[in-house]
Formats: sequence, structure tokens, C-alpha cells
Amino acid sequence: MPKQMTPGQRRKANALIRKTCCNYDNGNCIALDDGEECVCVQSISYSLICKWFVNAVLPVDKVLYAQIMGQKVKHCAACGAVFAPGSNRAKYCASCAAKVHRRQKNASNRKRRDNADK
Repeated sequence: MPKQMTPGQRRKANALIRKTCCNYDNGNCIALDDGEECVCVQSISYSLICKWFVNAVLPVDKVLYAQIMGQKVKHCAACGAVFAPGSNRAKYCASCAAKVHRRQKNASNRKRRDNADK
């Protein structure tokens, strides 16, 4: 049975299709075009029909991909944004992870430097 999308997920998927799908042309699918225009079936459906969409377009948005495919999503401990974790230990989204790591490393270096001076 194909995976079903919620209305919110479908809106995000349709925006993603319009923005990034190379087969999308003004509501029509170039891949299905056999001489006459054919509507993009993925943009009118709540289920995952188009293999190109599932394999090439949907992975661009990692959070939407994780939600639709039933994978786990987490909330960032720093900013609260939803993100698809790469491991079970992930606590921060990609943008916050670098900031938190830099802050923790600087604190560790300060502590080490203070202990070396004594």
C-alpha cells in the first residue's frame, strides 16, 4: 500500500515539486507526455505515486522525507526547529550544531587553559 500524506505534507510536497522537479512544466509532467499534455499525477494525489518524486525530489527536503516515510524526526534542543537526525544521539539541527560545538569547544579550551595556569 502506498504511503499517504497529510494535507500539510501534500502542500509542502507540491511546493517542492514546483521548485525542484525537472519533469514539472506548468502543472504537467514531461515524463508522461506522449504527444499530448498529461497532468503531474503526484501534484494531485495524497499518495506517493511518482517514482521520480520519491527517489529524486523528495530527499531534497529531509524533514518532509522523514515524516512521509515514517522515520523519526526530532526538535532541536537549541532553537526548537524540526530536523531529521542522522543518529540517535543528535540533539541539534545542522545550523545549531556548529554553534553549540564551537561554544562547547571554547569552554573546554578556557577550562584547560585556566587549569594549566595554576
